[in-house]
Amino acid sequence: MDVPKAEVLLERDDLLALAKPPGLSMATSGRPGKGEADVVARLLAAAGLSCGAEPPRLVHRLDVGTSGVVLLARSQATHRALTRALQERRAEKSYRALAWGHPVPARGRLDAPLGRDPRDGRRMAVRPDGKPSATRYETLRRLPSCADLRLFPETGRTHQIRVHLAHAGHPIVGDDLYGGATRHRGVRDPRLRAAFAAVGRPLLHAERISVPDLGLDVVAPLQPDHAELLLLLGAPPAG
Repeated sequence: MDVPKAEVLLERDDLLALAKPPGLSMATSGRPGKGEADVVARLLAAAGLSCGAEPPRLVHRLDVGTSGVVLLARSQATHRALTRALQERRAEKSYRALAWGHPVPARGRLDAPLGRDPRDGRRMAVRPDGKPSATRYETLRRLPSCADLRLFPETGRTHQIRVHLAHAGHPIVGDDLYGGATRHRGVRDPRLRAAFAAVGRPLLHAERISVPDLGLDVVAPLQPDHAELLLLLGAPPAG
């Protein structure tokens, strides 16, 4: 089986930024091979790097199907500074997504509390007793059957963007957990229907992380599957 390849976006003495490919899991647990050190080793191997005597530490995580910017700290001070920046919302994040339908209004804010779905432990859900969660969005382009969106999460809940879009009636293309993997059946154009059906993961991409007071601004290009579908839909991937 082919191992997904990661791209080095930025390398400093205290920091490493990688473009994580879809399919590479960052989930951690107490099980053998599932610790943070194992995840870091897989990320570095995917980028053609070695751990060294002191492996870097994860600053944050992405879902297995999500691509884009991942930060790893090479010093305790940098890890502490970046973690604090994320917690205090001094870090600016943007994502790209292909979502079904065309949101109205074209630019807005999704504000709905999130918690674990009591019927399915894998999923999150909008719940009255959930944690406050908000995501701003803007439509870059209206495309056949879907929209090219840029999203700005104001909070960092598990699956936040995926759940907020699904709750708004616009699940992400390819998202089998939140209803976005079967909507292609209603697409009339057989060529586009086949292309949508072939999508094997949620088309969600962590495009950019910026921490102005730390002089950090990292951008990851779209993955080939995401960019190629945009082209097929008549839109260049840049936006």
